[in-house]
Amino acid sequence: MINYLLNKISYALLTLFGVVTVIFLLFNVLPGDPAQMMLGQNEDSEQLAIVKQKYGFDKSISTQYFYYINDLLPVSFHSKKQSDYTFLKAEKYSAIRLFSIGNTITVLKFPYLRESFTKQGKKVSHVLAETLPNTFVLAVTAIIIAMILGILLGIVSALYKDRWLDKAIQIFSTFGMSIPSFFSAILFAWFFGYILHEYTDLEMTGSLYELDDFGETMHIKWKNLILPAIVLGIRPLAVVIQLMRNSLLEVFNQDYIRTARAKGLSEFQIIKKHAVKNALNPVVTAISGWFASMLAGAVFVEYIFGWNGLGKEIVNALNTLDLPVIMGSVLVIATMFVMINIFVDLVYVWLDPKVKLE
Repeated sequence: MINYLLNKISYALLTLFGVVTVIFLLFNVLPGDPAQMMLGQNEDSEQLAIVKQKYGFDKSISTQYFYYINDLLPVSFHSKKQSDYTFLKAEKYSAIRLFSIGNTITVLKFPYLRESFTKQGKKVSHVLAETLPNTFVLAVTAIIIAMILGILLGIVSALYKDRWLDKAIQIFSTFGMSIPSFFSAILFAWFFGYILHEYTDLEMTGSLYELDDFGETMHIKWKNLILPAIVLGIRPLAVVIQLMRNSLLEVFNQDYIRTARAKGLSEFQIIKKHAVKNALNPVVTAISGWFASMLAGAVFVEYIFGWNGLGKEIVNALNTLDLPVIMGSVLVIATMFVMINIFVDLVYVWLDPKVKLE
Protein backbone atom coordinates (compact mmCIF):
# COMPACT_ATOMS: atom_id res chain seq x y z
CA MET A 1 0.00 0.00 0.00
CA ILE A 2 2.77 2.46 0.94
CA ASN A 3 4.73 1.75 -2.25
CA TYR A 4 1.56 2.17 -4.28
CA LEU A 5 0.79 5.52 -2.70
CA LEU A 6 4.35 6.73 -3.20
CA ASN A 7 4.20 5.77 -6.88
CA LYS A 8 0.86 7.53 -7.33
CA ILE A 9 2.12 10.64 -5.54
CA SER A 10 5.24 10.74 -7.71
CA TYR A 11 3.13 10.47 -10.88
CA ALA A 12 0.80 13.14 -9.50
CA LEU A 13 3.69 15.51 -8.86
CA LEU A 14 5.03 14.96 -12.40
CA THR A 15 1.55 15.62 -13.79
CA LEU A 16 1.20 18.82 -11.79
CA PHE A 17 4.67 19.94 -12.86
CA GLY A 18 3.59 19.49 -16.48
CA VAL A 19 0.37 21.43 -15.83
CA VAL A 20 2.29 24.28 -14.18
CA THR A 21 4.73 24.44 -17.12
CA VAL A 22 1.96 24.47 -19.72
CA ILE A 23 -0.03 27.10 -17.81
CA PHE A 24 2.99 29.37 -17.42
CA LEU A 25 4.09 29.11 -21.04
CA LEU A 26 0.55 29.48 -22.38
CA PHE A 27 -0.24 32.68 -20.51
CA ASN A 28 3.20 34.21 -20.96
CA VAL A 29 3.05 34.04 -24.76
CA LEU A 30 -0.25 35.93 -24.83
CA PRO A 31 -0.07 39.47 -26.24
CA GLY A 32 -0.14 42.28 -23.72
CA ASP A 33 1.94 43.53 -20.83
CA PRO A 34 0.87 42.30 -17.36
CA ALA A 35 2.31 45.44 -15.76
CA GLN A 36 0.15 47.63 -18.01
CA MET A 37 -2.90 45.53 -17.11
CA MET A 38 -2.27 46.15 -13.41
CA LEU A 39 -1.78 49.92 -13.78
CA GLY A 40 -4.64 50.47 -16.18
CA GLN A 41 -5.27 54.17 -16.93
CA ASN A 42 -2.69 55.27 -14.32
CA GLU A 43 0.23 53.99 -16.35
CA ASP A 44 3.42 56.01 -16.72
CA SER A 45 6.97 54.92 -17.50
CA GLU A 46 8.23 55.26 -13.91
CA GLN A 47 5.38 53.29 -12.37
CA LEU A 48 5.63 50.71 -15.13
CA ALA A 49 9.31 50.10 -14.31
CA ILE A 50 8.54 49.79 -10.58
CA VAL A 51 5.76 47.24 -11.15
CA LYS A 52 7.90 45.19 -13.56
CA GLN A 53 10.73 45.04 -11.03
CA LYS A 54 8.37 44.20 -8.16
CA TYR A 55 6.75 41.26 -9.97
CA GLY A 56 9.81 40.12 -11.95
CA PHE A 57 8.33 41.06 -15.35
CA ASP A 58 11.60 42.70 -16.33
CA LYS A 59 13.39 39.33 -16.30
CA SER A 60 13.68 36.72 -19.05
CA ILE A 61 10.98 34.07 -19.49
CA SER A 62 13.24 31.38 -18.04
CA THR A 63 13.92 33.48 -14.92
CA GLN A 64 10.21 34.26 -14.52
CA TYR A 65 9.49 30.53 -14.82
CA PHE A 66 11.97 29.81 -12.02
CA TYR A 67 10.31 32.51 -9.90
CA TYR A 68 6.88 30.96 -10.51
CA ILE A 69 8.06 27.45 -9.61
CA ASN A 70 9.79 28.84 -6.53
CA ASP A 71 6.56 30.55 -5.47
CA LEU A 72 4.60 27.31 -5.79
CA LEU A 73 7.05 24.93 -4.09
CA PRO A 74 6.48 24.28 -0.38
CA VAL A 75 10.27 24.31 0.10
CA SER A 76 11.63 27.39 -1.65
CA PHE A 77 14.70 29.61 -1.84
CA HIS A 78 14.73 33.33 -1.18
CA SER A 79 17.20 36.19 -1.40
CA LYS A 80 18.22 38.43 1.50
CA LYS A 81 18.31 41.47 -0.81
CA GLN A 82 15.18 43.60 -0.58
CA SER A 83 15.46 44.61 -4.25
CA ASP A 84 15.18 40.98 -5.47
CA TYR A 85 11.82 39.47 -6.40
CA THR A 86 12.53 36.44 -4.20
CA PHE A 87 13.10 38.55 -1.08
CA LEU A 88 11.28 36.94 1.85
CA LYS A 89 8.48 39.44 2.48
CA ALA A 90 6.00 38.68 5.25
CA GLU A 91 3.08 40.06 3.19
CA LYS A 92 3.86 37.59 0.40
CA TYR A 93 5.00 34.42 2.15
CA SER A 94 3.83 32.74 5.35
CA ALA A 95 7.05 30.81 5.88
CA ILE A 96 9.17 28.96 8.42
CA ARG A 97 12.92 29.45 7.97
CA LEU A 98 14.87 26.22 7.66
CA PHE A 99 18.46 27.27 7.05
CA SER A 100 20.55 29.95 5.40
CA ILE A 101 23.52 29.70 3.01
CA GLY A 102 25.19 32.96 2.03
CA ASN A 103 22.55 35.34 0.65
CA THR A 104 19.97 32.55 0.18
CA ILE A 105 17.36 31.49 2.74
CA THR A 106 15.57 28.14 2.47
CA VAL A 107 12.04 28.15 3.90
CA LEU A 108 8.99 25.94 4.33
CA LYS A 109 5.82 27.70 3.20
CA PHE A 110 2.38 27.41 1.65
CA PRO A 111 2.33 27.72 -2.16
CA TYR A 112 2.18 31.36 -3.18
CA LEU A 113 -0.21 31.91 -6.11
CA ARG A 114 0.68 35.61 -6.41
CA GLU A 115 -1.68 38.59 -6.46
CA SER A 116 -4.66 39.48 -8.58
CA PHE A 117 -4.09 42.12 -11.27
CA THR A 118 -7.54 43.66 -10.84
CA LYS A 119 -8.39 43.30 -7.14
CA GLN A 120 -5.94 45.86 -5.75
CA GLY A 121 -3.19 43.41 -4.86
CA LYS A 122 -5.47 40.82 -3.26
CA LYS A 123 -3.80 37.42 -3.02
CA VAL A 124 -5.06 34.77 -5.44
CA SER A 125 -5.18 32.30 -2.54
CA HIS A 126 -7.67 34.61 -0.78
CA VAL A 127 -9.77 34.89 -3.94
CA LEU A 128 -9.88 31.10 -4.26
CA ALA A 129 -10.61 30.67 -0.55
CA GLU A 130 -13.69 32.88 -0.97
CA THR A 131 -15.04 31.17 -4.10
CA LEU A 132 -13.87 27.53 -4.05
CA PRO A 133 -16.04 26.47 -1.05
CA ASN A 134 -19.18 27.66 -2.89
CA THR A 135 -18.21 25.65 -5.98
CA PHE A 136 -17.36 22.65 -3.81
CA VAL A 137 -20.81 22.77 -2.15
CA LEU A 138 -22.47 23.05 -5.56
CA ALA A 139 -20.43 20.19 -7.07
CA VAL A 140 -20.95 17.87 -4.07
CA THR A 141 -24.69 18.50 -4.07
CA ALA A 142 -24.92 17.91 -7.82
CA ILE A 143 -22.89 14.69 -7.65
CA ILE A 144 -24.98 13.38 -4.71
CA ILE A 145 -28.14 14.00 -6.74
CA ALA A 146 -26.57 12.25 -9.74
CA MET A 147 -25.36 9.27 -7.69
CA ILE A 148 -28.56 8.61 -5.75
CA LEU A 149 -31.01 9.09 -8.61
CA GLY A 150 -28.66 7.59 -11.21
CA ILE A 151 -28.05 4.37 -9.28
CA LEU A 152 -31.74 3.96 -8.40
CA LEU A 153 -32.95 4.66 -11.95
CA GLY A 154 -30.19 2.43 -13.37
CA ILE A 155 -31.32 -0.46 -11.16
CA VAL A 156 -34.96 0.08 -12.12
CA SER A 157 -34.01 0.27 -15.79
CA ALA A 158 -32.06 -3.01 -15.57
CA LEU A 159 -34.87 -4.81 -13.70
CA TYR A 160 -37.46 -3.72 -16.27
CA LYS A 161 -35.25 -4.20 -19.30
CA ASP A 162 -36.98 -3.53 -22.66
CA ARG A 163 -40.25 -2.55 -20.97
CA TRP A 164 -41.91 0.84 -21.20
CA LEU A 165 -40.33 2.03 -17.93
CA ASP A 166 -36.85 1.12 -19.15
CA LYS A 167 -37.47 2.91 -22.45
CA ALA A 168 -38.75 6.03 -20.67
CA ILE A 169 -35.65 6.14 -18.45
CA GLN A 170 -33.40 5.67 -21.50
CA ILE A 171 -35.09 8.55 -23.32
CA PHE A 172 -34.59 10.78 -20.25
CA SER A 173 -30.95 9.68 -20.05
CA THR A 174 -30.35 10.45 -23.72
CA PHE A 175 -31.82 13.94 -23.38
CA GLY A 176 -29.74 14.54 -20.25
CA MET A 177 -26.48 13.72 -22.03
CA SER A 178 -27.29 15.72 -25.17
CA ILE A 179 -28.54 19.01 -23.68
CA PRO A 180 -25.71 21.51 -23.00
CA SER A 181 -25.46 22.78 -19.43
CA PHE A 182 -25.76 26.45 -20.41
CA PHE A 183 -29.03 25.76 -22.26
CA SER A 184 -30.59 23.74 -19.43
CA ALA A 185 -29.42 26.43 -16.96
CA ILE A 186 -31.24 29.15 -18.89
CA LEU A 187 -34.31 26.92 -19.28
CA PHE A 188 -34.48 25.99 -15.59
CA ALA A 189 -33.85 29.55 -14.42
CA TRP A 190 -36.59 30.91 -16.69
CA PHE A 191 -39.18 28.19 -16.03
CA PHE A 192 -38.74 27.51 -12.30
CA GLY A 193 -37.33 30.87 -11.24
CA TYR A 194 -39.59 33.13 -13.31
CA ILE A 195 -42.67 31.36 -14.72
CA LEU A 196 -43.30 29.22 -11.60
CA HIS A 197 -41.71 31.59 -9.08
CA GLU A 198 -45.04 32.06 -7.29
CA TYR A 199 -45.20 28.31 -6.59
CA THR A 200 -41.52 27.36 -6.22
CA ASP A 201 -40.30 30.52 -4.42
CA LEU A 202 -37.01 30.05 -6.31
CA GLU A 203 -35.01 32.92 -7.80
CA MET A 204 -33.51 33.07 -11.28
CA THR A 205 -30.15 34.10 -9.81
CA GLY A 206 -28.58 33.95 -6.37
CA SER A 207 -25.61 32.61 -4.46
CA LEU A 208 -25.15 30.61 -1.27
CA TYR A 209 -24.45 33.72 0.82
CA GLU A 210 -26.49 36.88 0.28
CA LEU A 211 -26.94 40.16 2.10
CA ASP A 212 -30.11 40.72 4.09
CA ASP A 213 -32.67 43.36 3.09
CA PHE A 214 -30.76 46.01 5.05
CA GLY A 215 -27.45 45.18 3.36
CA GLU A 216 -25.69 44.59 6.67
CA THR A 217 -25.16 40.86 7.30
CA MET A 218 -24.70 37.78 5.13
CA HIS A 219 -27.15 34.88 5.35
CA ILE A 220 -27.11 31.40 3.83
CA LYS A 221 -29.90 30.83 1.31
CA TRP A 222 -30.06 27.10 0.67
CA LYS A 223 -32.89 27.46 -1.84
CA ASN A 224 -30.48 29.16 -4.26
CA LEU A 225 -28.58 25.87 -4.39
CA ILE A 226 -31.50 23.84 -5.77
CA LEU A 227 -31.63 24.91 -9.43
CA PRO A 228 -27.87 25.11 -10.19
CA ALA A 229 -27.26 21.77 -8.43
CA ILE A 230 -29.99 20.05 -10.45
CA VAL A 231 -28.75 21.56 -13.71
CA LEU A 232 -25.12 20.66 -12.96
CA GLY A 233 -26.15 17.12 -11.99
CA ILE A 234 -28.25 16.34 -15.09
CA ARG A 235 -25.41 15.18 -17.35
CA PRO A 236 -23.60 12.99 -14.78
CA LEU A 237 -27.02 11.64 -13.76
CA ALA A 238 -27.65 10.52 -17.34
CA VAL A 239 -24.20 8.88 -17.53
CA VAL A 240 -24.66 7.07 -14.20
CA ILE A 241 -28.03 5.70 -15.31
CA GLN A 242 -26.54 4.21 -18.47
CA LEU A 243 -23.46 2.80 -16.73
CA MET A 244 -25.42 1.35 -13.82
CA ARG A 245 -27.96 -0.28 -16.11
CA ASN A 246 -25.39 -1.86 -18.43
CA SER A 247 -23.09 -2.94 -15.60
CA LEU A 248 -25.96 -4.47 -13.63
CA LEU A 249 -27.22 -6.38 -16.65
CA GLU A 250 -23.72 -7.79 -17.12
CA VAL A 251 -23.54 -8.79 -13.43
CA PHE A 252 -26.93 -10.50 -13.65
CA ASN A 253 -25.42 -12.95 -16.15
CA GLN A 254 -22.62 -14.01 -13.79
CA ASP A 255 -22.57 -17.51 -12.30
CA TYR A 256 -22.68 -16.36 -8.69
CA ILE A 257 -25.95 -14.52 -9.33
CA ARG A 258 -27.47 -17.70 -10.78
CA THR A 259 -26.23 -19.59 -7.72
CA ALA A 260 -27.83 -17.03 -5.41
CA ARG A 261 -31.13 -17.38 -7.23
CA ALA A 262 -30.89 -21.17 -7.05
CA LYS A 263 -30.47 -20.89 -3.28
CA GLY A 264 -33.83 -19.14 -3.12
CA LEU A 265 -32.64 -15.60 -2.31
CA SER A 266 -35.10 -12.88 -3.18
CA GLU A 267 -34.33 -10.44 -5.99
CA PHE A 268 -33.96 -7.64 -3.45
CA GLN A 269 -31.37 -9.61 -1.46
CA ILE A 270 -29.46 -10.52 -4.62
CA ILE A 271 -29.34 -6.89 -5.75
CA LYS A 272 -28.45 -5.53 -2.30
CA LYS A 273 -25.82 -8.06 -1.22
CA HIS A 274 -24.28 -9.25 -4.49
CA ALA A 275 -25.14 -7.33 -7.64
CA VAL A 276 -24.99 -3.61 -6.83
CA LYS A 277 -21.58 -3.56 -5.17
CA ASN A 278 -19.95 -5.43 -8.06
CA ALA A 279 -21.71 -3.21 -10.61
CA LEU A 280 -20.45 0.04 -9.08
CA ASN A 281 -16.88 0.01 -10.48
CA PRO A 282 -17.66 1.82 -13.77
CA VAL A 283 -20.00 4.15 -11.90
CA VAL A 284 -17.23 5.14 -9.47
CA THR A 285 -14.92 5.83 -12.42
CA ALA A 286 -17.50 8.08 -14.04
CA ILE A 287 -18.37 9.87 -10.80
CA SER A 288 -14.72 10.63 -10.03
CA GLY A 289 -14.16 12.10 -13.47
CA TRP A 290 -17.37 14.09 -13.38
CA PHE A 291 -16.74 15.47 -9.90
CA ALA A 292 -13.31 16.76 -10.87
CA SER A 293 -14.58 18.19 -14.15
CA MET A 294 -17.53 19.84 -12.37
CA LEU A 295 -15.13 22.17 -10.60
CA ALA A 296 -14.18 23.49 -14.05
CA GLY A 297 -17.42 22.71 -15.86
CA ALA A 298 -19.53 24.73 -13.44
CA VAL A 299 -18.39 27.90 -15.21
CA PHE A 300 -21.51 28.43 -17.32
CA VAL A 301 -23.93 27.23 -14.66
CA GLU A 302 -22.44 29.51 -12.00
CA TYR A 303 -22.35 32.49 -14.35
CA ILE A 304 -25.97 32.10 -15.47
CA PHE A 305 -27.32 31.57 -11.94
CA GLY A 306 -25.07 34.25 -10.42
CA TRP A 307 -23.47 31.69 -8.11
CA ASN A 308 -20.34 33.24 -6.56
CA GLY A 309 -18.03 30.28 -7.10
CA LEU A 310 -14.79 29.45 -8.83
CA GLY A 311 -16.44 29.13 -12.23
CA LYS A 312 -17.89 32.62 -12.14
CA GLU A 313 -14.55 33.97 -10.88
CA ILE A 314 -12.77 32.34 -13.84
CA VAL A 315 -15.17 34.03 -16.28
CA ASN A 316 -14.60 37.41 -14.64
CA ALA A 317 -10.83 36.83 -14.68
CA LEU A 318 -10.92 35.94 -18.38
CA ASN A 319 -12.90 39.10 -19.15
CA THR A 320 -10.33 41.26 -17.36
CA LEU A 321 -7.25 39.16 -18.29
CA ASP A 322 -6.48 38.62 -14.60
CA LEU A 323 -3.79 36.03 -15.37
CA PRO A 324 -2.77 35.09 -11.79
CA VAL A 325 -6.38 34.23 -10.89
CA ILE A 326 -6.80 32.17 -14.06
CA MET A 327 -3.51 30.34 -13.55
CA GLY A 328 -4.20 29.71 -9.86
CA SER A 329 -7.71 28.42 -10.59
CA VAL A 330 -6.51 26.00 -13.27
CA LEU A 331 -3.74 24.74 -11.00
CA VAL A 332 -6.15 24.15 -8.08
CA ILE A 333 -8.58 22.28 -10.33
CA ALA A 334 -5.75 20.11 -11.71
CA THR A 335 -4.54 19.34 -8.17
CA MET A 336 -8.01 18.28 -7.05
CA PHE A 337 -8.44 16.16 -10.17
CA VAL A 338 -5.22 14.27 -9.39
CA MET A 339 -6.15 13.82 -5.72
CA ILE A 340 -9.60 12.50 -6.62
CA ASN A 341 -8.10 9.95 -9.03
CA ILE A 342 -5.81 8.61 -6.29
CA PHE A 343 -8.76 8.35 -3.92
CA VAL A 344 -10.85 6.50 -6.52
CA ASP A 345 -8.09 3.94 -7.05
CA LEU A 346 -8.26 3.14 -3.34
CA VAL A 347 -12.06 2.87 -3.49
CA TYR A 348 -11.71 0.26 -6.25
CA VAL A 349 -10.02 -2.09 -3.81
CA TRP A 350 -12.90 -1.78 -1.37
CA LEU A 351 -15.48 -2.39 -4.10
CA ASP A 352 -13.64 -5.27 -5.75
CA PRO A 353 -11.05 -7.23 -3.71
CA LYS A 354 -9.77 -8.79 -6.95
CA VAL A 355 -8.23 -5.42 -7.85
CA LYS A 356 -4.62 -5.35 -6.64
CA LEU A 357 -2.59 -2.25 -5.81
CA GLU A 358 0.22 -2.87 -8.27
